[in-house]
Order: sequence, then C-alpha cells, then structure tokens
Amino acid sequence: MSALLGCDFSSSPTRRKPIVLAWGHCQGQRVRLDRLQRCESLADWSEVMAQTGDWVGGFDLPFGLPRELVTQLNWPLTWRDCMAHYAGLDRAQIRSTFKTFCDARAVGNKFAHRATDGPAGSSPSMKWVNPPVAFMLHAGVTRLIQAGVHFPGLHAGDPRRVALEAYPGMLARAVLGARSYKSDDRAKQTPERLIARKDLIHALEMGHAGDQRLVLSHAQRDALVQDASADSLDAVLCLVQAAWAAQRHALGDALYGLPAQLDPLEGWIIAAPWPAPAR
Repeated sequence: MSALLGCDFSSSPTRRKPIVLAWGHCQGQRVRLDRLQRCESLADWSEVMAQTGDWVGGFDLPFGLPRELVTQLNWPLTWRDCMAHYAGLDRAQIRSTFKTFCDARAVGNKFAHRATDGPAGSSPSMKWVNPPVAFMLHAGVTRLIQAGVHFPGLHAGDPRRVALEAYPGMLARAVLGARSYKSDDRAKQTPERLIARKDLIHALEMGHAGDQRLVLSHAQRDALVQDASADSLDAVLCLVQAAWAAQRHALGDALYGLPAQLDPLEGWIIAAPWPAPAR
C-alpha cells in the first residue's frame, strides 16, 4: 500500500520555519502518523520529492491560477504551459503583474478566484501577501513538475508519486468553526489557541472530522499540541486529506476523489465539495 504524505509548505523555508512533511499510512479507516520530517530549504524538499517512492501526498499550496486571470493576461490556457510560463517569472514580476490586474478592478472584487476557492474557503491563488500563496505556487509546483510527480486531472507523471492540492484550513474549520488554533506571532500564541489545537486533534482521533480516524502516540500528540505555529498539525491535516483521496483511489477513482468536472487549468482542492447547481 502507498505511503501517505501531508506537506505544510513554505515558499521561503528556514530552520525556524521549515517545510514540514507528515508521513503515515492507512490501517483500514485509521490513519497512523509515522514520522515528521522537516526541510529547511527548497533544495532539501525538492530532493525528497524527486526520490523514488510510492506515496499519495496532500500539499498545502495552490496547484493552479484562476482561469479569469490567465485569460485576461493572455497566458497559455493549458496547465502545463501556463505553469512553465509562470515559472519563468520572478517574484517581483508576479507581484507587479497581479497588482496591476487588481488595481484595475472594483473594490470588493480585486482578486480573481478559482472555482474551488468558494467551496474550500481558500485564499485566491493569485494573492501575494497574507498568505503569499502566489509565491507558494511558484516555488512549489515548479519543483514538483521537475520532480516528475503525477498531478491527477492536471498532468501525467510518475503514478507512484501522486501530488494533490490540500487545504488544512478547510478541515480545521469543519471542527473549530471560526476558532483560531495557531499563530506565528508569539504574542498571539494564547491558551485559547492551545485548547483549540487539543480539540482539533481530539476530533481527528475520534473520527469527527471525516471518514478516517487519526492514530497518534502520546509523544506525537503532545508535540502537535505544543507546536503553537501548528505547522506540524497542518501537515497532519494534509495527511488526513491525502488518506481520504487514497481511499477513493483504492475504490477505483482515478482522480483520487477530485470532481470529474474540475477545470484542468485551475485544479481542485481534495475533499472540497462540488457546488450544487443553482436552482
């Protein structure tokens, strides 16, 4: 059976703020966390992604740009060509191009959105600040393509290394609602957020946040609770979403639970519901 991987990504990882990988596996309806791995540079992370293996991974970074944005910019309309064009830009060019796009639009409608953003509650993938997901896409997808991984619904690659777009915030909100469970700011690492992490982890272990039940050791649980930035917990949330996708594939779904109607330019976040048709 394939290993499972959850990735809390950073476009500028450091020793203090690394990329965190949560490795695990399924045991029936249970998802067991095997280990956490930290990558302190993009080069280190790229090396791990390029290694031969057999895994299904959920990655907390966008895998595509809004079709509306790409069309207006007259960029290529196929995913692989669009990503190649995007990879050829530097961050200053991305910021300038996207800011010009936003400045020309009405207040309240500055950013273009992907179809998945509404159901998932995710930030627009063209956003370059708070959080800088546009730079995460630029740093992450480019390297995943170079590593030769498989992107279901977007681009064929090595079927033994399957990359899917995950979003831990969607799973966390299903349990906590609007309660915050993390902060990188020490002044905001409050007892209330610690309690929220405990509640979220308990819900995952009880199976109250999806089809799977998370299995942790006492030491793992304590480490997740004490990580006030919740980078490790976010990686574990992505791991649980990857397990959901792998289970769909085991039942015969070649798209790992992604909707058949997904836009092959924009992509889709795993487990985000397909919008109901308007009445």
